[in-house]
Amino acid sequence: MITQLEVSGIPVVLSPTTGPMHAGLVFRVGRVDEPLARRGITHLLEHLALHAFGVADYHYNGATGDEFTYFHMQGAETDIVAFLNGVSAALTDLPMHRLTTEKEILRTEASTRGDNPTEGLALWRHGARDYGVGTYPEWGLSGITPDDLRAWVARYFTAENAALWIAGPAVPAGLDLRLPHGERRPAPAPSSALPVRPAYFPGPPKRVAWDAVVDRSVSAGVFTGVLKRALFRSLRQEGGLSYAVQTDYSPRSDGRAVITAIADALPEKQGAVLGGFIDVLAALRLGLVEQADVTAEVNHRVEELTHAEEDGSRLPGLAFNLLIGRPVQSAEELVAELRAVTRDEVAAVAAAAFADGLLMTPGRNTADWAGYAQAPQDSASIVEGTKYASLEDPEVSFVAGDRGVSLVQEDSAATVFYDECSVLLVWPDGARRFIGHDGMVVHFEPTLFPNGHAVVPAIDARVPRGLWAAMPARDLERIPKPSPAAVPAAGASGGGGGKAWPIVVLVALAPVLLFFGGLGLIMGAVAFEDDIDVATEVTISVVFLTFALLAGWGVVWAIRRLRRG
Repeated sequence: MITQLEVSGIPVVLSPTTGPMHAGLVFRVGRVDEPLARRGITHLLEHLALHAFGVADYHYNGATGDEFTYFHMQGAETDIVAFLNGVSAALTDLPMHRLTTEKEILRTEASTRGDNPTEGLALWRHGARDYGVGTYPEWGLSGITPDDLRAWVARYFTAENAALWIAGPAVPAGLDLRLPHGERRPAPAPSSALPVRPAYFPGPPKRVAWDAVVDRSVSAGVFTGVLKRALFRSLRQEGGLSYAVQTDYSPRSDGRAVITAIADALPEKQGAVLGGFIDVLAALRLGLVEQADVTAEVNHRVEELTHAEEDGSRLPGLAFNLLIGRPVQSAEELVAELRAVTRDEVAAVAAAAFADGLLMTPGRNTADWAGYAQAPQDSASIVEGTKYASLEDPEVSFVAGDRGVSLVQEDSAATVFYDECSVLLVWPDGARRFIGHDGMVVHFEPTLFPNGHAVVPAIDARVPRGLWAAMPARDLERIPKPSPAAVPAAGASGGGGGKAWPIVVLVALAPVLLFFGGLGLIMGAVAFEDDIDVATEVTISVVFLTFALLAGWGVVWAIRRLRRG
């Protein structure tokens, strides 16, 4: 039986359980709230709040998710009181003397963390804001100050922005959560970097992944399980194409939910796994949902719900719901909703999910043949400004303008406008990396462009310091350097990309092109009309035309450099 009450002005969900007592304090703040330039601030604060507990005889932990951060403890009643009271006290008086050490611990933790197989989906769907921020490293750690942490606590770690769950017979005696007062903080509205859906993008070669955002509902959760059963049956049992198939249903605070599916693939079976994966999604979209799958999934979820009610593992989710204003439902109410889910409702979710789907194809495989549009890989425009041609590659240029920066490579371009910049990564050696709200990246290595270091102060001045994230110094051997042959000679013009050498090449080779090209054509015509010494005349024509071809290549190179400069 779930009971709702309050402790120190904080809403509480409480339920007796069959196992050991456990409790958790949750706040409505997570990675989605962090600006990219302060990425990691919530995780750092969580570590600082737990520092005082060290090695304990009881189990405790903290976790920072996309929308919520919580502190959890399992043990004796007195230990739970000491833990929760201690966390509350630490949040109001953080151990700032641990700041440098905890930052290093977080960097170490990040270096040992494995890759998330679905990480790319959030990045391509949302870009470098809100629900896409969690896909980036914790770049903001180095610049976070004690004042930043205190302001973050005052904004998010307040009694009004908290909830508590307790798995036990009653609220433990002595529980006194003295948190600062503030206000409830809703999660930000999700951004989108996808102009059209369904869409696809190329990912790692060993897996297929897909996600979709649908209305949060019991039938959407059932669809997630039905999808797993259909994929497993098709890709593993029938096709023998994949070993591991996983799906996930993650509710969001805006009344929507993210459904995710993953299947692994051997390199030689990538295309077959992708095709089978797409076929399953298409079949479900068309309403080809097996009633047996729906029934089996409903029964499975009812059984899970029964166990969760007994051991108290439902309580964290209920506390999360309290924070976002959703009603707390009893197990009986949820069971009734599950039993009422129909095959047609699951098929309707499948159709909505297909329409919103984002597919990560393995390697270089495409999905346009199945009706998926390719997600944008390039920017639609290039800023107006000064061009700086690369010293290494004439097909690459950096453009610095009044509104933003662009990196142009042959037929592609990446542009970040200053007023749509999520973060500017700053290296001590002058390297700069701009990341736009849409996830586009413009990286500038001043050593690879003429007068590159003179450009840095001008572009730095256009990005607010609050968007800067300091990067650690690089070893000298890691700083790129142009080859000696690519460096302009003394006195050559550097501004605008260096035009001296292209002009010299153009002036020198244009006459060669005309002279040898003309002679080659004349000798070819003579050989065609003359029956004497034809072989000699043809040979001379070929030699002259070869010289002309080489000169022509140099002329084309010079013209391209002048256009980019």
